[in-house]
Amino acid sequence: MTTKLEVFQAFDRAPIEAVPMDDVNALEAKLARASKAFRQRDGWLKTHQRSAVLLKTAQLLSEKQEHFTRLIAREGGKPWTDAAVEVVRAIDGLRNAADELRNFAGREIPMGLTPASDGRWAFTTKEPIGVVAAISAFNHPLNLIVHQVAPAVAVGAPVIIKPSAMTPLSCLGLVGLLKEAGLDEPWCQTFITDDNGLAEKLATDTRVAFLSFIGSAKVGWYLRSKLPPGTRCALEHGGAAPVIIDRSARLERVIEPLTKGGYYHAGQVCVSVQRIYVHDAVLEEFVSRFSERVAKLRVGDPVKAETEVGPLILPREVTRVQSWVDEAAKAGARVIGGGGVSQTTLTPSIVVKPPLDAKLSTLEVFGPTTCVYGFSHIDEAIERANSLPFAFQASVFSAEISPALRAAQRLDASSVMVNDHTAFRTDWMPFAGRRQSGYGIGGIPFTMHELAHEKMIVLKHDAM
Repeated sequence: MTTKLEVFQAFDRAPIEAVPMDDVNALEAKLARASKAFRQRDGWLKTHQRSAVLLKTAQLLSEKQEHFTRLIAREGGKPWTDAAVEVVRAIDGLRNAADELRNFAGREIPMGLTPASDGRWAFTTKEPIGVVAAISAFNHPLNLIVHQVAPAVAVGAPVIIKPSAMTPLSCLGLVGLLKEAGLDEPWCQTFITDDNGLAEKLATDTRVAFLSFIGSAKVGWYLRSKLPPGTRCALEHGGAAPVIIDRSARLERVIEPLTKGGYYHAGQVCVSVQRIYVHDAVLEEFVSRFSERVAKLRVGDPVKAETEVGPLILPREVTRVQSWVDEAAKAGARVIGGGGVSQTTLTPSIVVKPPLDAKLSTLEVFGPTTCVYGFSHIDEAIERANSLPFAFQASVFSAEISPALRAAQRLDASSVMVNDHTAFRTDWMPFAGRRQSGYGIGGIPFTMHELAHEKMIVLKHDAM
């Protein structure tokens, strides 16, 4: 009898669908199928075939935008408006992977520069790295899958994708569209399980050449430590993204971006605005304006168009986030807003001056809460922003070029946004965590390069 995985709505925990789960035998079959497809080079898909599959999948997805928008809102809890944007991004991501194939090539290596290298012509070609194991997260249940699957399909690497057990439906739907577009099963297979042991077996199997992992740092770094020799990986974790607001910043241009960056998807984004450092000269005015705007955010059912802040993915996350806010309050921080609305939703909160050793100041909150701190000199803010063992994206708001560039050059981040929030991203830009926040580079074109080997071919000829 096949075991089923029950999928629930994030907002009210109502059941959506029960999907069959894979067991250890299914895992072995999928790994064997993918490995066999990769070994049989005569069966590799040609570049134009891979491009056609991706473009056809994009077309099919565009025809089902509302279906996938609803699916994302129901299983992941992302508000309808943002879920619709995720679908549009996923469509563009598929096209982006296909477009990148126009420039995905090797290069000529100069020869004849020394007598020993004379009479030779050398160039490199691109080859798929091998079987890819991809483990994904719940917070972008469609677009994260695209970021892991589309590059693998584009370069011709067989991929086995394990979505979050909380949000598998968008993944199953996308892989179904890939098959409808003409992709044979060995090149993209799903692995559905809530068994962490089986997920580890997938990630650490010797037939896997590359592990793509999006999720918690604890799990990602653990899996990396267990990888067989030769297996490469990319890890995407989270952080506690810092924002610096210089005294010259125009607050009327700051509030809206930070509201979006801090409370988008209830803060369940790896680069959500979390730590806001505000110059003392404008601190109180900022807190007043920011709290007034945040208080207007509409919390509720994500399938309703007016909802701006939906649920956290599980009720226990509501309890955790609220306990962190309560801890900071007991230590003397001022809390504005907040409080439970239901078992799955929280009112957005702002915590002013939490202790620097509080959980809210040192760990990723992954909830609808931001923290505000004062500073007197920008170097003080930069030092605090850089004080944690993880680093991802950061931002600085300033109307003057000097403090903006000083912060941009000195912030420990893979990307620094100037006069924008930390959660800004396009799907073709490099996206990577530093230190404990990740390993390798994401972003569709960059992932394609990570999933390919470069092979050099040297031809020796007689003509001089």
